Amino acid sequence: LLDTKRAVDHWKAQGLDLSAILYRPEVDASVPIRKVRDQDHGLDRALDQELLKLSAETLEHGTPVKLELPIRNINRTVGTILGSELTRKYGFDGLPDDTIDISFSGSAGQSFGAFVPRGMTLRLSGDSNDYVGKGLSGGKLIVRPPDGSTFVPEENIVIGNVALYGATGGAAFFRGVAGERFCVRNSGAVTVVEGIGDHGCEYMTGGRAIIIGKTGRNFGAGMSGGIAYVWNPDGGFAERCNMEMIDLEALDDSEEMDLVRGLLERHVEYTGSTVAADLLARWPEAAWEFTKVMPTDYRRVLLEQQQVATAAAGGAGG
Repeated sequence: LLDTKRAVDHWKAQGLDLSAILYRPEVDASVPIRKVRDQDHGLDRALDQELLKLSAETLEHGTPVKLELPIRNINRTVGTILGSELTRKYGFDGLPDDTIDISFSGSAGQSFGAFVPRGMTLRLSGDSNDYVGKGLSGGKLIVRPPDGSTFVPEENIVIGNVALYGATGGAAFFRGVAGERFCVRNSGAVTVVEGIGDHGCEYMTGGRAIIIGKTGRNFGAGMSGGIAYVWNPDGGFAERCNMEMIDLEALDDSEEMDLVRGLLERHVEYTGSTVAADLLARWPEAAWEFTKVMPTDYRRVLLEQQQVATAAAGGAGG
């Protein structure tokens, strides 16, 4: 009550007329003016209910399971309820990688693989809507075009906007192009994709992103952590970057080259990517075609950590 009174008396409230918002109509007592029924979110009809049944033995005893199911774009947040049950049973560490391995075919709805924890692998032969891997928490996502498709994957959209939004861990491999705001607020996931739209790696704070295709404008806006490696054979990538918080460097560190090569090898293994295969066939020469995107804040923190470690080692030696 005191906070409310203070807000009413605040100078910013002077001149505001809220009567239209706070108006209460005079109606008969039989007319409802507040909540009269619970919302039906359709969770009892979600595809995850079937996944729970098919994975019951795994959830109980941790035994591996492999499943194959069709998927439609009305199936949203597929894997999220199952992942919640896995985390409730086994905690933050989850299960060993690929314990629950599910292959879907079709077009997935929004938030495919959202919040999926370690131990779950979701494979999609087809395409998906926005928010793929939102909040990914240690699981693995693989999206590739369906077998027999005639289009060129690296020239076509395979997932929608805002993929890996707020992801904290795990890995994602996309054979094809992603929409806008790829890896926005990613803080721990590693990923490979074959092209993205505008605002890539926006507000990213951790993880690693490898883009082996074209990027849109405003790349790296607000990026304060993590590292991106962008294939830049034509040298035009810098023109599409927001340089306020990032620096662009060559990929010339041997450990980082091994990291990128390893992720490209996994990308080929999981998706059959010809783009990644061609780069690997020219490795390590192809590494020089990559641009490393390094946030200036992240570099400063790493440098400070290195200085502290060096000082501590010197003190111990003395």
